[in-house]
Amino acid sequence: MAHAQPSLNLSPKVSDEIRRTTCYMCACRCGINVHMKNGEVAYIEGNRDHPVNKGVLCGKGAAGIMQHTAPSRLRAPLRRTGPRGSGQFEEISWEEALETAVSWLKPLRDKDPEKFAFFTGRDQSQSFTGYWAQAFGTPNFAAHGGFCSVNMAAGGIYSMGGAFWEFGEPDWDRTKLFLIFGVAEDHSSNPIKIGIGKLKARGARIIGINPIRTGYNAVADDWYGITPGTDGLFILSLVHCLLKSGKVDLDYLARFTNAACLVNLDPKSDDYGMILRDEDGRELVWDRGEDRPRCYDKPGVIPDLAATWRHAGVTHKPVFHLIAERYLSEDYAPETVAETVGIPADRIRGLAAELAHVAFEQAIELDRPWTDLRGDRHEKMIGRPVSIHAMRGISAHANGFQTARALHLLQCLLGAVETPGSFRFKPPYPKPAAAHPRPHATARPGQPLAGPHLGYPMGPDDLCLKDDGSPQRIDKAYTWENPMSAHGLMHMVISNATAGDPYRIDTLMLYMANMAWNSSMNTRATMEMLTAKDDNGDYKIPRIIYSDAYSSEMVAYADLVLPDTTYLERHDCISLLDRPISDAERAADAIRWPVVEPDRDVRGFQSVLCDLGARLGLPGFVNEDGTAKFKDYAEYITTHERRPGVGPLSGWRGNGDGQGRGAPNPDQIDRYIENGGFWTAEIPHDAEYYKPWNTAYQDWSVEIGLTDKPTPYLFELYSEPLRRFQRAAEGRGPVQPPEHLREQVKSCFDPLPIWYRVDTDSDEFTINALTQRPMAMYHSWGTQNAWLRQIHGANPLYVPTKIWEANGFEDGDWARVTSAHGEITVPVAHMAALNDNTVWTWNAIGKRKGAWALDKDAPEATKGFLLNHLIGELLPPKGDGMRWSNSDPITGQAAWFDLKVKIEKVRAPAEAQPAFDPIASPVAPAPANVRRSTNETG
Repeated sequence: MAHAQPSLNLSPKVSDEIRRTTCYMCACRCGINVHMKNGEVAYIEGNRDHPVNKGVLCGKGAAGIMQHTAPSRLRAPLRRTGPRGSGQFEEISWEEALETAVSWLKPLRDKDPEKFAFFTGRDQSQSFTGYWAQAFGTPNFAAHGGFCSVNMAAGGIYSMGGAFWEFGEPDWDRTKLFLIFGVAEDHSSNPIKIGIGKLKARGARIIGINPIRTGYNAVADDWYGITPGTDGLFILSLVHCLLKSGKVDLDYLARFTNAACLVNLDPKSDDYGMILRDEDGRELVWDRGEDRPRCYDKPGVIPDLAATWRHAGVTHKPVFHLIAERYLSEDYAPETVAETVGIPADRIRGLAAELAHVAFEQAIELDRPWTDLRGDRHEKMIGRPVSIHAMRGISAHANGFQTARALHLLQCLLGAVETPGSFRFKPPYPKPAAAHPRPHATARPGQPLAGPHLGYPMGPDDLCLKDDGSPQRIDKAYTWENPMSAHGLMHMVISNATAGDPYRIDTLMLYMANMAWNSSMNTRATMEMLTAKDDNGDYKIPRIIYSDAYSSEMVAYADLVLPDTTYLERHDCISLLDRPISDAERAADAIRWPVVEPDRDVRGFQSVLCDLGARLGLPGFVNEDGTAKFKDYAEYITTHERRPGVGPLSGWRGNGDGQGRGAPNPDQIDRYIENGGFWTAEIPHDAEYYKPWNTAYQDWSVEIGLTDKPTPYLFELYSEPLRRFQRAAEGRGPVQPPEHLREQVKSCFDPLPIWYRVDTDSDEFTINALTQRPMAMYHSWGTQNAWLRQIHGANPLYVPTKIWEANGFEDGDWARVTSAHGEITVPVAHMAALNDNTVWTWNAIGKRKGAWALDKDAPEATKGFLLNHLIGELLPPKGDGMRWSNSDPITGQAAWFDLKVKIEKVRAPAEAQPAFDPIASPVAPAPANVRRSTNETG
């Protein structure tokens, strides 16, 4: 008898239509194909034509459908009805919500703009939000970079005019040795995975330097389990070895860095320690051809690294002499540093030898003529095929800025920046720090700021200080406490505002900044500060406006909630003015657009800002007759011009065929949609390398609107901005630090990269404690996602073998972890591939009960946890009467990787501690099951 076969449709219809846009499940900004079926999102896959991911899509990207349909989505504007933190709200109309916001904000703008603070989290529209805040006139604006990785960004900009990740990438097709420092798996994951695949296929070597061996480090050919916070010392030991063996690229250093620039070594001079300059203010080098000092970029100049200049009884030396004198010291010898960095001396020497061998014995030559900044023609491009990538692991330390600079010094000594096979910049970078704006913070009633909030100070004159020396900004950015805080200090806003230090504010507006949970250090105290009242019973922060798409922990602490859309329901602009999707061989930008319309009463936050800007009469948001200039963010994207002919999007300008520069084109967004949501412009073949000094690239960058004139420059191995601050601390100049900060500035602002020990050690707390982002999650919103939760529903504390055995841990055990700031009780797990004095966990898995529409017994709320409870925004008292910030003294970067703890085995509690009372949520609990409403036909 024949077996009855079931009738199955083996080729079901996946979709009726494909709409191409940009992913938002991490910061890669990959291209996605959104499959639509009966008007709903049915499936998301990678776009094979997209320059970022070329069709590759990770689990996060595919799970975007769960983000778009998440039960935690906010549904309408909300006004608080109960006590702050209770989660008690009533729904109101958008008109009422916007008029409420205007009634709070307009009196502030008219009389005291600094009493309004506007800080944004992990959005991707900081060029726009900063422009809006500048028009309002408040000095108090920044995004989350000061909490995340400003040390790396600023360290790169001040040293080379660009940094890792968004600013540059390895030469994946030519590199032969790839080093990754402190890189987790959440940022740039698809491009790195694609790149590592290329390296593996070619047999290139990958070396991971990270206390934790997961992800990229797990597939590396070698792993250095370094002691946290010692990367800078380890790097400078490599520098020592290279200098001692003579394995440095002298020609590259002389031509393209300030290694040949002469330093004023006259202690009696007001310019002591500064680079000598000609009458036009241009840096001087010793010209080997004419045997005299000359401007570094004069045609025919041959900079001499060896020569000194004896003038008026003083011998002035080139920077390279100072580099050699410092790093040849035995203080940096592998045998000296090995115990501190946790790496044996022979392994340090071995890595230095491998770097030298690949850079100089396996050099690359491309038959590609090019002309440099002096007009010299080169017939070949010489490549040092060593590339380096770094991220948050080197950044979130109190010595992270100088560590990033040390890493760039290492790259430059090898000649391994912007050469074939090495690290390369992505447009609009490179551009030197001096080409960026200076910060502006002078508030004027009813007027915009004179310039952008954020920028790169060149010295004490650029600090944001009032006439009495007090901070102009609520976060104390650009003050003597952290002078070069290029991204602001979002993590200090709430504590400073609550304390009234440096002054009180009236209204705090946050966007996508989950400050009541995982986006703050000192989580419990932050929640307390959000609800703190003064002696009159009034909240110390009188009004809080919050915008988010989801019912996060922060929503409960808002007075007014402006619900955002999901990323598939709004316009976004991934702009060359902000955070584009370029790679080393092309400029590229992108959009998101509403592939579906919201089924809730929500609006994209950027469009809401356009509306608020018009209602407040902000310049740039109203026409001459006072009417709204933009009906929504899409119109802003299309018509706004930051400079004549240069707007948020660079593609299809003018009559539709313009690239970079051109008049606004009303059909521009449609052209992007037709092209898959992105635009690219290829860098000319002879301009792909040596970008800071290549005349072909400099001309192309002007043509396309990245710059208004060619701006070739030298890499600053010796930093004059740092020296200016240090010089002020020595008592020179009209703007000097207060006495209690003078020694800190003197010691930390060294113009050559240094390493200093972070003062968090104690006899009681000796174990390093770190967090990492998992590849399957991107910040806090991932752990509400039904698909991604199956990968990471809870997080243990990973413990190395040495500590595991010393405490007698077994599978299933729990531990109490204590710091100088607090304690947690959490599950532990054994991990051998880990620095033997370091514990760690995945970040942002733990949730507070009641948030994100999760079940009250969800593992994220019962076993998941945060290390944030152990970290304070201030360091423990040192006995000097001061409370010192837990941050880098140069940039203000939050130093949450400097955490030290003790650990002990305890009986398992009912759930992870601390456990907070559930918060009421304005959204309904998630249903047990969800079925798609579309008919499964075809």
